[in-house]
Amino acid sequence: MQITLHDKVFEPYIKEGAIQNRITTLAEQLSDDYKGRLPVFISMLNGAFWFTADLLKSYTGTCEISFVKFKSYHGLQSSGEVAQHIGLDVDLNGRDIIIVEDIIDTGKTLHVFLELIEKQRPASVKIVTLLFKPSAVKYPIKPDYLGFEIPNDFIVGYGLDYNGLGRNLNDIYVIKPE
Repeated sequence: MQITLHDKVFEPYIKEGAIQNRITTLAEQLSDDYKGRLPVFISMLNGAFWFTADLLKSYTGTCEISFVKFKSYHGLQSSGEVAQHIGLDVDLNGRDIIIVEDIIDTGKTLHVFLELIEKQRPASVKIVTLLFKPSAVKYPIKPDYLGFEIPNDFIVGYGLDYNGLGRNLNDIYVIKPE
């Protein structure tokens, strides 16, 4: 079933069941890899809030969570600028950090954030992302834990939006070619 958000039409791309199955697998991997440790999950708002919630519901270890908010998108594409709206509220020195991202496309936002994190001298930093667009990457960013590798198409749903709409959709939709 197609949906319309503002002036664009989107069609189904990844169903909720497939998303949830992949998240369960990622949570199991993270639970095994961080067994006996106390990682700090840092969720990149706004997009990663759904992914973070579902991931941590399936994560079986002890952990802490923090949130940061950066903005780089306007409409269908990156603005080229990264603005920080909510910063870190936890000391990362000597800690195991897991950055939770909804999507990595150009990698600019994550590149800027990683520079900020490294200044705090964490013990380790890993990236878990639900979606990764390798053909769009312009910075040396590679996820350590990956949900789905996708082409460089514009998508919405499951936390991702088009000018504020679509975050609440359970499935992921792709923009329909005009």
